[in-house]
Amino acid sequence: MKPEPEHPLAAPAPGLTHPWPEPPEGGTSILVAPGIRWIRMPLPFQLNHINLWLLDDEAGVTVVDTGIGLPPTRELWEQLFAGELAGRPLVRVLVTHFHPDHIGNADWLAQRFGVELWCPQAEWLMAHLAWQGMGGNDSEKRLNHYRRHGVPAAQAEAFRGLGNHYRKLVPSVAPSFRAVREGDVVTIGGRRWHAFTVMGHAPEHACLYCAETGVLIAGDQILPKISPNISVQAHEPDGDPLARYLASLKKLRAALPPDILVLPSHNLPFRGVHVRIDELAAHHHARCAEVIAACERLHSAAELMPVLFKRVLDRHQTGFALGEALAHVHYLIGEGELDRATGDDGVDRFLRKAA
Repeated sequence: MKPEPEHPLAAPAPGLTHPWPEPPEGGTSILVAPGIRWIRMPLPFQLNHINLWLLDDEAGVTVVDTGIGLPPTRELWEQLFAGELAGRPLVRVLVTHFHPDHIGNADWLAQRFGVELWCPQAEWLMAHLAWQGMGGNDSEKRLNHYRRHGVPAAQAEAFRGLGNHYRKLVPSVAPSFRAVREGDVVTIGGRRWHAFTVMGHAPEHACLYCAETGVLIAGDQILPKISPNISVQAHEPDGDPLARYLASLKKLRAALPPDILVLPSHNLPFRGVHVRIDELAAHHHARCAEVIAACERLHSAAELMPVLFKRVLDRHQTGFALGEALAHVHYLIGEGELDRATGDDGVDRFLRKAA
């Protein structure tokens, strides 16, 4: 097996232990807890993989998250159906949130096995909006968002030709679903999984905790080496996702024992959830301090990107970076640390409040 690939944002997290130093090969699985298997699918991005989870269930298997809807991923699914899953049908498709690497094959799998999609309501609705090119996927709305925050005109125009990238990775969205809500208990294979809906990275991201096995399926909310993208999006231009994310981390820390096994969507499974939650919160507070220091003079969000991201960003990463910069700015406005001023050019800029 190849060693775990590094990501530019990856940083070793002290205090964590990784029971499995290497991931499963494509088309195979690793048993990580009683009745829970780990599979991995490729992604065509710098973060080049996603972890998916197979849970033993009555008469078959529940899958948690599905990978993007592209041929290489579906070929690996076919290998599993012909190999380790032969004679073990999927009986439920459960998705943590609407992002393409999680929901991309959900409808394909649900239709193939004639089963239901389970997911939070806001995630199903956002998937439909994104697939239809609405919300943040509306091209002109996205360009206006970039211009408002100081992205140079030529750079902003480069996003015009992207089209609806979501639909390329999510060929179809299930026409119906069963809602997973905060506090729900989902029984899978006789085991009780408690649902938490958490915010910041997605509108109503689901995490699932099974006390019996001491396992948390964390999705993207708690990752061991990188911070999930926390972004202000064009469809909610004045939102405060970082406040919601930090509040969700606090909720999870209070609810979860410190020694559980965390199954994240990226990188490796780990133990040390309290340590990692504290580190993620500290990471964002440190970024806020960088923003405050920079905003001793007026800065647009675009001008704050190199403050927060020291490496060269490609077009794909630029959109995420702008959203992250705005998330920290909006959080600091809410905390009373920054003021906003709109210039004659229509660009919002931010300045530290006088003491």
